[in-house]
Amino acid sequence: MSTYIIAELSANHNGSLERARESIRAVATTGADAVKLQTYTADTLTIDCDNEYFKISGGTAWDGRTLYDLYKEAYTPWEWHAELQQVATECGLEFFSTPFDASSVDFLEELNVPIHKVASFELVDIPLLKKIGSTGKPVIMSTGMASLEEISEAMDALNNSGCPEITLLKCTSAYPAEPKDANLLSIPELGKRFGCRVGLSDHTLGIAVPVAAVALGATVIEKHFTLARSDGGADSGFSLEPDEFKQLVQNVRIAEQSLGSVKFGTSQNEDKSKIFRRSLFVVADVVEGEAFTAANVRSIRPGYGMMPKHMDRVLVSKAACNIKRGTPLNDAHLTR
Repeated sequence: MSTYIIAELSANHNGSLERARESIRAVATTGADAVKLQTYTADTLTIDCDNEYFKISGGTAWDGRTLYDLYKEAYTPWEWHAELQQVATECGLEFFSTPFDASSVDFLEELNVPIHKVASFELVDIPLLKKIGSTGKPVIMSTGMASLEEISEAMDALNNSGCPEITLLKCTSAYPAEPKDANLLSIPELGKRFGCRVGLSDHTLGIAVPVAAVALGATVIEKHFTLARSDGGADSGFSLEPDEFKQLVQNVRIAEQSLGSVKFGTSQNEDKSKIFRRSLFVVADVVEGEAFTAANVRSIRPGYGMMPKHMDRVLVSKAACNIKRGTPLNDAHLTR
């Protein structure tokens, strides 16, 4: 199964509908499978309050801002969604979004999106998960910060409310995230523990981490997308530009091909290389009846002679005929 690659547009439209349209068209040129939005307003996520509880701190890109101010700037107007969905469809991309409250779930259902995404921060919102699960749509859920117990509770909420399929994404909820914090070995463990498809929502800089994730069993990769980091924007600093995203897709496809299957022995393309193996050759002229020794028979390249494992048998044999130096040795040359 081909890895499902999602371009997360998030806030990188920078408040411009035309930029959002252009971004989706650019995503289509990269080979990605889907484009994703985030569906909320500042009022559905938080309240307009500037006390210490609502100010961002802790070394993020948004330190000093209030939550309300950030989300008011970053949100995607709901009246854009239908048009952006149409652009994505025309470009051959699947289109879906992350709902952040019950009203946004209902809104996305009116658009008949094929999938719902659950953000890491909403994994603990059990009522929201039950609402999402009740749509009967598949769910992709990020697991940043979540304990195994919290993931299990979230899975139960979705499954018990009617969700038919869940994909869990390993995620490091730092913006940007450091590769050393990716802990990609958690990906196969998530699949083993919860019996579901797994993937990665990646916030690191570059493409190495998501490509490595594919080798560990990731079937979904989500990565933020921007037309140009230099244009700024709430999420631009940890997003890929079009050429970079295209490289991501290309390298993921190469990683998929390289996984292949469990196989030992010679592949079709290796057959012609077998001649470069070592084999037994006569390395000094030998006359009929002469004993073979380490001085006149050696294991060397190329591979036209007997396999080296037969050396002990050769060294207790004599030449059945005259043999010139540079002749590959075979059974017909041996006699007792």
